[in-house]
Amino acid sequence: MAFDFGTKSIGVAIGGSITCTAQPLTALKARDGVPDWQQVIKIFNEWQPNTVVVGLPLNMDGSEQLFTARARKFANRLYGRFSVEVVLHDERLSTVDARADLFKRWGYRKLQKSQVDAVSAVIILESWLEQAIL
Repeated sequence: MAFDFGTKSIGVAIGGSITCTAQPLTALKARDGVPDWQQVIKIFNEWQPNTVVVGLPLNMDGSEQLFTARARKFANRLYGRFSVEVVLHDERLSTVDARADLFKRWGYRKLQKSQVDAVSAVIILESWLEQAIL
């Protein structure tokens, strides 16, 4: 399972290590980076992930930014609540790639924020799965 952390919306995707593919689940509404934890609990209960990947926002040069600490805090909260392995994975350009993929497939009508966030989570998870296999 992967999360694309944001202050207003958090994209969620699920995938598998056998195929190294993922699919978007949803985008959770958030208030200043805090989701409705009941929705997160429901997702965890339904999918029972072994590992959770949280996108780590970095500057293009690889340095951390102010938002990086917030994503780390979200990852720590997931670990604290669910006692599941949580890993952070570089998410640079995942939103750009998600927007390009959605536009290519369906044009402007699929560029809603929630769709972009969920597809960004897919990109983060598939990227992590590919690196984990190597």
